[in-house]
Amino acid sequence: MKKGIENMATKKKTFEEALARLEEILAKLERGDGNLDELLGLYEEGVGLIRICNERLESAEQRVKMLQLRPDGGAEMIDFNRAEEEK
Repeated sequence: MKKGIENMATKKKTFEEALARLEEILAKLERGDGNLDELLGLYEEGVGLIRICNERLESAEQRVKMLQLRPDGGAEMIDFNRAEEEK
């Protein structure tokens, strides 16, 4: 598979799919299955999958909202990052 096509296919993976594939790659690398070129290709794919997982996690974190009570007794939705900064 060409790298451009492979990268497009990898980009469409869900977090769970990317993580599962990453675990498969890790197991193969730990066993040393394959020749050097195959292992390097798996390593490169793994690096791309790590990037995808990080992007998905960052996106999810941005969407997380927390309900926080205001001093006047009301409540407001605030960004996850803002809540962490106020701690």
